[in-house]
Amino acid sequence: MDSALTDAPRARLFELAGRGGAMAALEFGDASRPVDIVFVHANGFNARTYRAILEPLARDYRILAVDQRGHGRSTLPAETEGRTSWNGLRDDLLALLDTLDLGDVVLSGHSMGGTACVLAQAEDSRRIRSLVLFDPVVTPGPSKVDPAQFANSPMVQGALKRRSVFPDRAAVVAAYTGRGAFKTWPPEMLADYVADGFRERPDGEVELSCSPAWEASNFSSHAHDTWGAFEAARVPMRIFRAAQGSTCREDPRLDALVAAGRIQMETVPGTTHFVPMERPDLVQAALRKAVG
Repeated sequence: MDSALTDAPRARLFELAGRGGAMAALEFGDASRPVDIVFVHANGFNARTYRAILEPLARDYRILAVDQRGHGRSTLPAETEGRTSWNGLRDDLLALLDTLDLGDVVLSGHSMGGTACVLAQAEDSRRIRSLVLFDPVVTPGPSKVDPAQFANSPMVQGALKRRSVFPDRAAVVAAYTGRGAFKTWPPEMLADYVADGFRERPDGEVELSCSPAWEASNFSSHAHDTWGAFEAARVPMRIFRAAQGSTCREDPRLDALVAAGRIQMETVPGTTHFVPMERPDLVQAALRKAVG
């Protein structure tokens, strides 16, 4: 088969019944084979951000990298009023699996995307083979969450202050290069993030696809039960934790699950929360092993 037909990603849009809109995705690999991997991005990012990581796997696997609600090209509504958890992201992911009638897939995700995968497998694991997670966000648990603490956190305040409109995508790339969260990113990956991370406005400028309010809502809505989802683990789970600034908090409960062999946990030396961007080779090897 011509590798050019399988390596380049294809933009897809899947209507999710009862969810209010469509979930966008990039599809990699041979469309005639079953989907092997569903990959879920971090808060504020999008599927295309991870293109350079996933594209080398396209010759062997079929992959869907999705845009979660409020991100990228997805049209699912992103309402912040009254929102308290990421359970809606969980339900979107399960709806995608059902809509496409997927089975025996590896769910993989980075940061918030990884947490959505954990929540999904606890709710319904019938279509899921295993999880491969890169620094998932783990908070204390719904009974210990102080909404005011999260609402006033630097992450929330930083998101709300984020500049949302630029003259064009080139101006975005120039503004982001070598700065903040993008400091360790290669230029190709930053360009991919900007491609779907911004959309055209009627006035010719571009604006964030993930609005500052929605990004902030994701940082502040933590009433979902990640610990309960870990403890209800129904499929094999492998976690790669960042060595510095990890959002996968250390906790005796997680250590107990690791000791019992229910979860595999590895800390990746020399990495920050942006493990996939800093170690694409590790992501690729882990996904290959998970699919088999």
